[in-house]
Amino acid sequence: MSKRVIATEDAPAAIGPYSQAVATEKLLFTSGQLPIDPATGKIPEGSIVVRAHFVFRNLQAIAQEAGTNLNNAVKTTLYLADINDFQVVNTIYAEYFKEPFPARSAFQVAALPLGADIEMEAVFTL
Repeated sequence: MSKRVIATEDAPAAIGPYSQAVATEKLLFTSGQLPIDPATGKIPEGSIVVRAHFVFRNLQAIAQEAGTNLNNAVKTTLYLADINDFQVVNTIYAEYFKEPFPARSAFQVAALPLGADIEMEAVFTL
């Protein structure tokens, strides 16, 4: 099975020894996307709403770079520092992902890199 690394300047660069995403012949696997503004390299101030939009736009940019889009997501995993943010994030999620929705898991975690309060990874068909 061959694989190729996906990278775009429209999403934040990896902050460690990993790729933004890796594609096989049929699937795209993204790394977890933090709410980093690719223009500044920083997590924006404001509410979870602001940061959730950055996470989803970063995933969208990576998917587009690989030749797919959010409609082709088959699985997402959402990590939240506070599960009480789930309903707000869920509403924003529905702005980006349409029926048939991808399978999804959501977890509250003790901590995320860079002190973020949200992170999401996804698997897409190509």
